[in-house]
Amino acid sequence: MRNDITRRDALALGLSAATVAATGVAAHAQSAIKAADVPAPKLPIEKGASLRMLRPVRFVQADEDVFRANAAKFTKETGVEVKVDFVGWEDISQQTAVTANSGAGPDIIIGFSDAPHIYVDKLIELTDVADYVGKRYGGWLPLAQRYGKKNKSDTWIGLPFGATAGPLIYRKSILQSVGFDKVPEDHAGILDLCQKLQKAGKPAGFALGNAKGDGNGFASWALWSHNAALLDSDGNVTINSKETIAALNWVKQLYPTFIAGTTSWNDVSNNRAYSAQEIALTANGVSLYFSLKNDPATKAIADDSEHQLLPKGVAKVSPMAGLTLNAMVFKHSQYPNAAKAFLQYMLEKDQYEPWLNANSGYWAQPLAAYAEAAVWKGDPKVAIFKDTMNSTYYDGYAGPISTATGAVSADYVLIQMFASVATGAATPEAAAAEAEQRCKRYFRRQR
Repeated sequence: MRNDITRRDALALGLSAATVAATGVAAHAQSAIKAADVPAPKLPIEKGASLRMLRPVRFVQADEDVFRANAAKFTKETGVEVKVDFVGWEDISQQTAVTANSGAGPDIIIGFSDAPHIYVDKLIELTDVADYVGKRYGGWLPLAQRYGKKNKSDTWIGLPFGATAGPLIYRKSILQSVGFDKVPEDHAGILDLCQKLQKAGKPAGFALGNAKGDGNGFASWALWSHNAALLDSDGNVTINSKETIAALNWVKQLYPTFIAGTTSWNDVSNNRAYSAQEIALTANGVSLYFSLKNDPATKAIADDSEHQLLPKGVAKVSPMAGLTLNAMVFKHSQYPNAAKAFLQYMLEKDQYEPWLNANSGYWAQPLAAYAEAAVWKGDPKVAIFKDTMNSTYYDGYAGPISTATGAVSADYVLIQMFASVATGAATPEAAAAEAEQRCKRYFRRQR
């Protein structure tokens, strides 16, 4: 399908020719995004304002290229200098904590998912900007509302910029060779497939190590697809349940079918194994597919790969959360209006649509109108990522997001529970009881 994104427009934005070639989309020519005519909040920019922002490093180079180009446009239009620093995914949480606790540092941090809920007392409210862009661009999607608003409130403490999902990716020809056209939706069927892949010498591989994205993602899927959850809606710890025991028993059966070594995998391990054709099934963001597609040496693997939503198991819908970019503005900023004006500017379609397109599907939009962006009308293997932020699942599901739910994720409580059972170090019952005790300690400290 033809893109409405011209190469000349992309280059005019300041992107390299290589970036344009790699993504196929950048700045927009004939935008399909509808923007309602609503009044913007009055944000008089402070005299002499300058801003410093911290955000996670890009996985797709064009993310950084377009983001920096958009920041430069803001500076040109307002006179506000914006210094953007990109830091490693594992470092962003630590630097956010230092900033919050010291009351000094960046004005704006784009952290992950629940970060604003952890540091809520250190942040300014963003409701005026959130209400404006929500009304202008078709409304905020469910996951954006969950992470952006205070619990059981309409007060916004974060502005989500997008989320990345980790659906299944598999080798079509290999699944067909063992009698499957796609991955089954039920747990018994998934186990049967994985057993057959192992016998064929092309096993599955899912992270059972301390991996922020892949490890926590696998643990959450295993739980949610059995209708297990960390918390109930009132915030009571419910991890030690019959549903969790069922999930642990299933993973105990599944683990022997995996490629060796998954208990020590980090967030790049499955990418390497899949790219090396050591495994035929895993879960990952779109970056793996694009790295294969854009390298002539591995393009054939990409051509033979398909994405699929995480199987439902006994859940009603695919239980897949999205790791979310979530912007927050700190109270110590001397220029709060400039900071809010900058975030609002970056979420307007003249800036946001080129950035969304340039990410090639790695980040999916938080606002409904951006579902019409050109990136979702190109490669059909990428379209599955479009609805990432429509999910009603999130870190800490099904209770309120808090410091404690963030700590459970950061300390890998759930994936360690699964790994201990998979390796035979603990029974399902003992592992669930230990996870329950660990979780309750975090929630006691919070009270």
